[in-house]
Amino acid sequence: MSGRLLSPTRLLAMILKEFIQMKRDRMTFAMMIGIPIIQLLLFGFAINSDPKHLPTVVLSYDNSDLTRSFVAALQNTGYYRIERIAVNQEEVDRMLDRGEALFAVTIPAGFTRGLIRGDRPELLVEADASDPIAAGNALSALGTLNSRALQHDLKGSLEPLAPSEAPFDLRIHRRYNPEGVTSYNIVPGLVGTILTMTMVIMTSLAVTRERERGTMENLLAMPITPLEVMLGKLLPFIGVGAVQVLVIISAARLLFGVPMMGNPGVLAVGLLVFIAANLAMGFLFSTVARNQLQAMQMSFFFFLPSILMSGFMFPFKGMPRWAQILGEILPLTHFLRIVRGVMLKGNGLIEAWPNLWPLILFLLVIATVSVMRYRQTLE
Repeated sequence: MSGRLLSPTRLLAMILKEFIQMKRDRMTFAMMIGIPIIQLLLFGFAINSDPKHLPTVVLSYDNSDLTRSFVAALQNTGYYRIERIAVNQEEVDRMLDRGEALFAVTIPAGFTRGLIRGDRPELLVEADASDPIAAGNALSALGTLNSRALQHDLKGSLEPLAPSEAPFDLRIHRRYNPEGVTSYNIVPGLVGTILTMTMVIMTSLAVTRERERGTMENLLAMPITPLEVMLGKLLPFIGVGAVQVLVIISAARLLFGVPMMGNPGVLAVGLLVFIAANLAMGFLFSTVARNQLQAMQMSFFFFLPSILMSGFMFPFKGMPRWAQILGEILPLTHFLRIVRGVMLKGNGLIEAWPNLWPLILFLLVIATVSVMRYRQTLE
């Protein structure tokens, strides 16, 4: 061994050796490049704390030029996008319950007549306030809308109706979370995010650990099918997930006072499918990863978009359309709608089904791919 403390030749050889090792470990190298790029794209283009063009439904019992001017002024604020003209209140309630619309505007019968008489009629604006951040800025934009919306229409004989005082009133009704308590939105969402992180990571590490320790050969020598190995690995973690859910839901009720307006059985069904979907994803990662480090990296690669694009941290409707399409693929997106819908809106199975079937489909696809990948590793 040379007596020199630092040899440029030896140091260069060591650096080259590390680069060669990086080149061979393509998965780790891809994660080192991919994760910063994803963060840059998501935070730069997809994340928006001031969502615009939010879906709105209009129920009008008075169709006139004045009411149409108000609807146009509503869209011109940039916060509202008219999705549908409803035919009755039941349709409005259904769209709000399912999250198809975040706002509903009801124009009462006789609105134009009352306006002309100077009776200051009222318009009802209902907001899905289960996410206070998404609804807050949009509702603030209504502050001066009643005084500006009809300023171009109140001319001629109607000009006396356009004084400094607004000619009509806006009645705002915040549904599902009238007080705008942020914990009502965040705490139920933690159920999904914690399960996503723990279930995917624990499952991916469990199988990869078998391979690293050499105990996978013992499984291969046993008369057991790939499906039985997969179920044997996943089912214990379902029990772990159930304990986590019990702790989080109990804390939500006792510490934060989050209501449980709907049927807990519907939530239990959604939880079971969601946990199974994340476990299947973790099992799939374990069939691809060569070691536990790669399994952790792939789990984080899945968890990062899930937490950012699902609507947990930032309003889902505020993201651009391409980001929403990607977010619809993630199981956390649909589970957040289920858990918040059951706990805050009182949703039942009918309202939860539009988000339950994508979870079931995700589970079936990922489980099938996982079993096929595991058979390949056996061969």
